[in-house]
Amino acid sequence: MSYFRKLEPGLSNMLELFSRDERWLIVVNADPDAMASALALKRIMIHRVADVGIARVNEVTRPDNLAMIRYLRIPMMKLNPTVIAQYDRFALVDSQPHHHPLFKELHFSLVFDHHPLSAEHPVVVDYKDIKTEYGANSTLMTEYLYNLGIRPGNRLATALVYGIKTDTGSFEREFCDVDVRAFRYLSKWSNQALLSRISRSEFRLGWLDYFSRAVSSMHKIKSGFMTYVGEVPNADALVVIADFFMRVHEIRWVAVAGVSEDKLVIIFRGDGVTRDLGRFANMQFGDIGSAGGHKAMARAEIPIEKLAGKDLEMYVLKRLLSPRKKPKAVAPCEDEAKGTQQKPKEAVKALPAGKGGSGQKALAEAPPKAAKN
Repeated sequence: MSYFRKLEPGLSNMLELFSRDERWLIVVNADPDAMASALALKRIMIHRVADVGIARVNEVTRPDNLAMIRYLRIPMMKLNPTVIAQYDRFALVDSQPHHHPLFKELHFSLVFDHHPLSAEHPVVVDYKDIKTEYGANSTLMTEYLYNLGIRPGNRLATALVYGIKTDTGSFEREFCDVDVRAFRYLSKWSNQALLSRISRSEFRLGWLDYFSRAVSSMHKIKSGFMTYVGEVPNADALVVIADFFMRVHEIRWVAVAGVSEDKLVIIFRGDGVTRDLGRFANMQFGDIGSAGGHKAMARAEIPIEKLAGKDLEMYVLKRLLSPRKKPKAVAPCEDEAKGTQQKPKEAVKALPAGKGGSGQKALAEAPPKAAKN
């Protein structure tokens, strides 16, 4: 039995797409899994095409994702018309063309992903491999490296290990046997010191004040807690605080609310057992904004203009305590990074990333992937 699945004849079909006369651009919604996947595909292409670049559609703001870019020397550009004009063909990793408005402006020749497929948005490209049962897209790209006989270098192996680690939540979210095999295989060449340094770069000094606000304004809600942080420069701070609270033994689920970019943002985190937070977020806030996610992580966003004159803290608290409403129709969505940019497969309306992300890939709670960024 092979360590990984055999990819022929599809692998040969993919390689036929590459020409030494063409320049390729790999596009990502940058979170750890997406960036690692892009590095792997670049390694596969590098000697088969004229040039390979990586471009992101989002801003990377999470400290751990910035640390990943810095320590692993990940070359990325911001996607714009000038960059697009320099390339002949385009590839998309850890996402699908309908996950982001900017993706729709490009014709992709390659797509590698592990997020749920949408019947309304079929992926029509020259070559695609979408493994929805995989916990991380980095696992999928590791299979391609293995089948091509490419041993990942130190930085690439470290990136792929971190991509698997973040998207599976260190194997606390949904994953499969292949994710475990890929993690074990890559660990032989990854740099554990770099992994530790990146993983620990979670907070900004300025965020400590938000932690103080969050702790001082906690409200008990049956089996969970809700807290309001106020205005934050970026919703990633809310994601980090919510993740932190889930390390407290007595907390089974938490909702962390704040205001960012003229929106009330509510980040949900839970144990995945007490309640389905994606469904809960959609029922309580889906009638007024975008809301949804997975059992253990979800997100709601409401334009501030819809809440004019309201006490936002009390508004969120009352909504969470009010009788459940009928949930809006659920549609497939991308995981939070991961940033992001998270593996549960159920979500609703598209939201920006939280892990990851703006990364984190639109968000783990909706298409696509910030999350973590």
